[in-house]
Amino acid sequence: MEFMLLTQNSTPIFKYIVKLLGLIMNGIFEFLNLIGIPNIGLSIILFTIVIYLLLMPLTIKQQRFSKLSARMNPEIQAIQAKYKGKQDNDSMMAMNMETKAVYAKYGVSPSGSCVQLLIQMPILFALYRVIYAMPAYVTKIGEAFGVLADKIMQAPNGVEEVKALSSAAYFSKNFDIVGNTRNAIIDTLNKTSTFDMAALSEKFGLADLTYNGSLILTNSSEKGLIDTYNNFLGLNIGNSPMDTMKTAFAAGNYLLLAGAIAIPVLAAVTQWLNYKLMPQAATNDDNKKKQSSNDTAEAMQQSMKMMNTLMPIMSAWFCLTLPAGMGLYWVIGAVVRSIQQVAINKHIDKMDIDAEIEKNVEKYKEKLKKQGIDAAKLQAASRINTKNISSKTSYQNSSAKRPAKTEEEKAEDIRKSTEYYNKNAKPGSLAAKANMVKQYNEKN
Repeated sequence: MEFMLLTQNSTPIFKYIVKLLGLIMNGIFEFLNLIGIPNIGLSIILFTIVIYLLLMPLTIKQQRFSKLSARMNPEIQAIQAKYKGKQDNDSMMAMNMETKAVYAKYGVSPSGSCVQLLIQMPILFALYRVIYAMPAYVTKIGEAFGVLADKIMQAPNGVEEVKALSSAAYFSKNFDIVGNTRNAIIDTLNKTSTFDMAALSEKFGLADLTYNGSLILTNSSEKGLIDTYNNFLGLNIGNSPMDTMKTAFAAGNYLLLAGAIAIPVLAAVTQWLNYKLMPQAATNDDNKKKQSSNDTAEAMQQSMKMMNTLMPIMSAWFCLTLPAGMGLYWVIGAVVRSIQQVAINKHIDKMDIDAEIEKNVEKYKEKLKKQGIDAAKLQAASRINTKNISSKTSYQNSSAKRPAKTEEEKAEDIRKSTEYYNKNAKPGSLAAKANMVKQYNEKN
C-alpha cells in the first residue's frame, strides 16, 4: 500500500522538516517490525536518541560559543565603557572596528548563539509533531487505524460518534477539511483511550478486523496490533498517565499505577538534572559584589532560578496529562541531553582557550590579507583614531570649562574688531557695508 498522507503539518518550510523526521521515524519502526518488535515506545526512544545525536555538533558549537563569550565579554564591555556617551561618527566607527576585532580574535560572531538556537528549535518542534501524530508519518500504524476508520465511516452516524469522543477535541479542525474525514478519524483513534476504543469496537463491530492477516484490536483470545504497537512495559502509550492511574487504581493494579506515576516523576527529575548540568555562571565573591551592583544582572539571575524551579514542575504536569508517548519522549530527551552535557562539559573543559584565540587571530589576519588589508596598519589606525577622539574630547572639555565673558569684555571686543574692519574701508563702500554685517553678527 502507498504511504498514508494523514493530517500532516502544513506550515510553510516547517512541514518539510516534519516530513523528513517522519521518514526517519518510519524507517526506525519498519526496522523494529523487521526484527519482530514493532513497538511505538521503543521507536520513540531510538528516534529521540538519533535526532539528538544529529544535533550534537550544533550543541557543541553552542557550548563552545558560551565558553569563549565568557572570556570575551569583559573586553567587549571595556570597549563599550571606553566610548560611553560618544555619539560622533568617528567614535562609533572606532568602537565598531575594535568590537569586530575582538569577535574575530575569539572566532565567534555576534549572532552565533542565536543561529544555533534558530536551527535547533524548528527541529525539536518537528520532533514533537511526529511523535504526537504517529499514524500520519508511520505507514503501518496509519494503515492499521485506516481499516478501523473505513469500517466506522460505513456505519450510520459513525463519524458523529467519533467526533463526540473527548480525544476528537484535539482534531476538530481536521474534520472541517474537505476530503479529510478519514484522516481525522485516524488521528482521533490514535489518541482514544482503551476504554473508549473498546466501546467503539463493540458498537461498530471492529473486533474481528485484520490488517495484513493480523487482528487489529485485542479480543478475548488474541492480542491485537494496536495493543502490540502501544504497549510499553505494561503502559499504553496512547493513554495519558492520569487516565492510566484512574484505571489502575479502580482495578487494584498497583504495578500499573506505579508505572503511570513514574513517567511524570521521571520527567521532573530528569529536567531538573538537565538544568543542573548546564554551564553555570561563576559565583565567587568578586562576581557576587559585581552582581549586587548590577540590578539588571541580578534580576536576570533570579529569573533563571525561578525558571529552573518551574520547568520541572511544568514538565511533570504536561507528562501527566498528555499521552504517555509524549512523556516518554520528554524523559528520554532529558536523559540524552544530560549525557550529552556531561560529555560536552568534559570536552569544553579540556579545550585550550588561549590556543583557540591564537588560531582565530591568525585566521582573522589571513582573512584581512585576502581583502588587501594590513592587520598591523589597521591596529595602528585604530590606536591613532582613538587618540584623536581622546584629544577632541579633552579639547571640548577644556572649552566647556572656560568662563563666560562679561558684557564689558564683549563690548571691548566689538570696538576693537570695528576699528580693525573699518581701518582701510571707505565710508559707504562695499567693504564698509560688509564690515557692518560682520560687526552685527559678532554682536549677536
